[in-house]
Amino acid sequence: MYKIMLVEDDPQLCELIKGNLERYGYQVELPVHIAKIEEEFAGIHPDLVLLDINLPYYDGYYLCRSFRQRSNVPILMISARSQEMEQIMAIELGADDFITKPFTFEMLHTKIKATLRRVYGEYSAKEEDKNCVGLLCLDEKTFELEYKGSSAELSKNEYKLMKKLIEHQGTFVSREALIEEVWDAVTFVDDNTLTVNMTRIKQTLAKLGLSQVIKSKRGVGYMLEMQND
Repeated sequence: MYKIMLVEDDPQLCELIKGNLERYGYQVELPVHIAKIEEEFAGIHPDLVLLDINLPYYDGYYLCRSFRQRSNVPILMISARSQEMEQIMAIELGADDFITKPFTFEMLHTKIKATLRRVYGEYSAKEEDKNCVGLLCLDEKTFELEYKGSSAELSKNEYKLMKKLIEHQGTFVSREALIEEVWDAVTFVDDNTLTVNMTRIKQTLAKLGLSQVIKSKRGVGYMLEMQND
């Protein structure tokens, strides 16, 4: 799991970015005191830094230069300033990439993945074989669920169902959509077959210490709802 240090003084945007990245399995660390950001950087040891330019006490350019003097950690700078000179300055001071506000979380995530892949190489590629929600990860090569150092293997059908729930975590997925995901045609499968598979998935999650994360609602479907780890 990659650790990302997010340096942004807008509390609302900070929480939005943090929540979004945690859904993809990143560990996001927020500095407690902007005035002591350099000391906190040394204590966090992040794998990547998301750094806003407009900050109190020190601007992002100063911090980018300071971080680069201490570490080769990749730095992705964020700013509402879109002029080319601003981006050139950031890159010259040691930033790896630059993203302008407003941005979509899809674009942010794409830039983060590209930066991690470029910096960490094969290790980054291996991480992309996993779908994660917080500390819960689903390995597409081994069909294993992993949580806090423990793992459990799923059947092929259970894997497909779990992947669908992870991709839509926090929202209900209809029984029809889940059946179509695995068996292609709703009419060819007894509805009880889905229930049996979901029961097995719940039992597997319970063995990993996650007994209440899959919710079901009659007439609606199933939902994966992870609490903050």
